[in-house]
Amino acid sequence: QVQLVESGGGLVQPGGSLRLSCAASGSISGVNTMGWYRQTPGKERELVARITRGGNTNYADSVKGRFTISRDNAKNTVYLQMNSLKPEDTAVYYCNANIISVITFQTNEYWGQGTQVTVSS
Repeated sequence: QVQLVESGGGLVQPGGSLRLSCAASGSISGVNTMGWYRQTPGKERELVARITRGGNTNYADSVKGRFTISRDNAKNTVYLQMNSLKPEDTAVYYCNANIISVITFQTNEYWGQGTQVTVSS
């Protein structure tokens, strides 16, 4: 089995920073693209940022220049450094990863449980 465990959410004032982490564990042969999505009530889940195993990244226009995604392949972990946070960044943030099973060698998509980020004064 595979798990994605997120940490780092919380309450922060506008202009502040938070760093999210997501670690993949379990029967893993390899991890391909990892990413962060977010969702607010009544809206669809949207891509925030994603990163390939080789380090290529892409970001939603709304977070470019403020958020940075990175990963540690040795730890199967992805990070999201969020700076200059705005109230509109408030959402539940979900980790996503495409993981190759060490048992079947098939690639499946996994989601974390979500972590709340609230930006408010």
